[in-house]
Amino acid sequence: MTKRVAIFISGGGSNMVKLVDSMVGDHPARPILVLANSDDAGGLAHARARGIATETVDHRPFKGNRDAFEAELQRVIEPYAADFLCLAGFMRVLTAGFVTPWAGRMLNIHPSLLPKYKGLHTHQRALDAGDAVAGCTVHEVTAALDDGPILGQARVPILPDDTAETLAARVLTQEHKLYPAVLRRFVSGERSPLIWGE
Repeated sequence: MTKRVAIFISGGGSNMVKLVDSMVGDHPARPILVLANSDDAGGLAHARARGIATETVDHRPFKGNRDAFEAELQRVIEPYAADFLCLAGFMRVLTAGFVTPWAGRMLNIHPSLLPKYKGLHTHQRALDAGDAVAGCTVHEVTAALDDGPILGQARVPILPDDTAETLAARVLTQEHKLYPAVLRRFVSGERSPLIWGE
């Protein structure tokens, strides 16, 4: 039976596009919803162009009331009966109240080799630390920020003349390959980590 995947975004949605475009043919899942926390998220247009339902739950009216924001997220996505939820550049921290019911069914991609550099500015932090390698991680979502079992990592060498921007661009190329590969395995019940790169 085909699994149903909802995807949360905040911006242009490049990872969302790669996930959506991968869920074709013999893939065990299909995208059924793209939700953003802002009407001006560029990824919404990409989703609509692909015939996927879109929703927006603007976080701004809920300022200071995360519980109410998350309750509205759950209310909006409920009718879509999603089996899995993918965060693809969704820039809102979700609490245990939202995450716990999705335990084992919710993925995120993060632009570092977790457990290193949770949070923001990951590429600059890797450069500042003098790391030789950077990369990205797909992991199950738990209530702890950028935590949860690691399902995949792609490693990217840091070059002598790298800036945060050039490194980010090379890591993003790997994100676009890693996330679809891990999702396909995950919805098929495969939880062993997929690791590649330098």
